[in-house]
Amino acid sequence: MKILIIEDQEDLAKLIKKGLKQEGYAADYLTDGEAGERRAILHNEDYDLIILDLVLPKKGGLEICQNIRQMKISTPILILTARDGNESKVSLLDAGADDYLTKPFEFKELLARIRAITRRPKKNLPGELSIADLTLDPVTRRVTRGEKEIELTLKEFRVLEYLMRHNDEAVSREDIVCNLWDFDFDSMSNVLDVFINKIREKVDKGHPKKLIKTVRGIGYKVANV
Repeated sequence: MKILIIEDQEDLAKLIKKGLKQEGYAADYLTDGEAGERRAILHNEDYDLIILDLVLPKKGGLEICQNIRQMKISTPILILTARDGNESKVSLLDAGADDYLTKPFEFKELLARIRAITRRPKKNLPGELSIADLTLDPVTRRVTRGEKEIELTLKEFRVLEYLMRHNDEAVSREDIVCNLWDFDFDSMSNVLDVFINKIREKVDKGHPKKLIKTVRGIGYKVANV
């Protein structure tokens, strides 16, 4: 999962990004409203959630939220606000925000709000993913093959989940990197290949049927053939 943070307090933005990374999320941040809106609109398919501060330089969060929704972009939006009045809460929800969180807040509450919003499926995605005898539960982060539980790191889990959500579909390296790493990631590095090799070692080793496939010239896929 990849999250866009639009927050003018850079220390807070960095803190949120660091905490999200520790939870296995990829995150980018921008510190002014105009740049944030531009990225949210032009790259909306890259992000699963937008964390949007209400008070920003150049353009405010409420206007950004309204503009995003007017363009029929359905990416969930979580507003951060220092205001706590009922009127402002109503206006945020009416503008198209999915939820709001009043500053100051505890990071664990932010995570809870993120989990709640992203559990609302955009395309009725299944809760549990299964391909052949490989099963992945996004809620419990439990992966099994046959009767054996597989221990994955958070990033390995995210990569496998992304591939399984595109069952039998060749996914390009660029798509995987774009969705699971931030925009500072060097797409020419071999980090993704290292993760794929580790996942193969854990998922396919000892099984006659190999599920993790390399698609030459494109990227990777998980398939039961």
